[in-house]
Amino acid sequence: MNGTRAFVAVDGGNSKTDVVAATDDGRVHAYVRTGTTSPHRLGYRESVDLLGKLIEIVRSEAGWGSGTPLARVDALLAGADLPVEVERLNADARSRGWAERVRLDNDTFALLRAGTGDRNAVAVICGAGMNSVGRNAAGEWSRFPALGPITGDWGGGEDLGDAALFHAARGEDGRGPATALGAAVMAHFGTGTVEEAAIGLHLGRFERDLVHGLVPRLFAAAEAGDACAVEVVARQAEEITAMVRVSVRRLGLGKSPFTIVGGGGVLAAAPAVLLGHLEPRLAAEFPLAVYTSLHRPPVLGAAWSALDALTGASAGPAHDRLGEEIAAREPVRVL
Repeated sequence: MNGTRAFVAVDGGNSKTDVVAATDDGRVHAYVRTGTTSPHRLGYRESVDLLGKLIEIVRSEAGWGSGTPLARVDALLAGADLPVEVERLNADARSRGWAERVRLDNDTFALLRAGTGDRNAVAVICGAGMNSVGRNAAGEWSRFPALGPITGDWGGGEDLGDAALFHAARGEDGRGPATALGAAVMAHFGTGTVEEAAIGLHLGRFERDLVHGLVPRLFAAAEAGDACAVEVVARQAEEITAMVRVSVRRLGLGKSPFTIVGGGGVLAAAPAVLLGHLEPRLAAEFPLAVYTSLHRPPVLGAAWSALDALTGASAGPAHDRLGEEIAAREPVRVL
């Protein structure tokens, strides 16, 4: 290892998890990908068990034997939301002896770190679900429970897909206006009616995850001017804006320049129709803010966080090299 220290960084979303093995000179030794590691979806112990398997896999891919100790494991996961959950996950993970230092926290921190070095910043994840984190130069933070409808959350792929089904079903049976979302649902599921698609989901003939696949069709319908689809997209834009608004109020960012980072599958794709509703809202309400969508892997944020801790710096040649090498690699699919 030539005097370098090894670490593993994890960005675990609701639909995919990226794991990087690297050293503190910025060199990437392995990069793998699997499905979700969210403790809300898998269970707490199951999530930590899977992380342990992924660490062993990425160590093997890197060619690191038992003689290569890890200085750090930084795992930032969707579903690590409440302080009690973060504490529980860290206690379990640290008992496994993976590394000298182990840190588990929410995946919004990966998005924020990868998206901006601005000390005044708000990051919003709009992927399968929604979450946000913000910080100010005084070191204060804004977070959300992000437990779904019971904590007031709406948005992301699951809710957008459900909204498309909702309007399609009502358009078909006459409770709502006619909408192009009906044809979109039938084409997506290969059914003759929207009702058939809904019953197929209810009875388990269709996997629930298929609902996420309706999102591009929803955006296409909105782009074509379908009123129901436009209504859903406008609501998504307002939900993103609302999360930023709360963090701005909590952190006192309204009178200072700050950065808004958008990420997750929905915002990373940057559909024009969504940005057409979102960017004017943000510009009108936060005229001193700059909005940017993250177009590089959020695992870079987890890796930079580990590198920050190991080097005592937030920028430098090792950070630059790490960013370049992660961007240049395609992850190996595992498990």
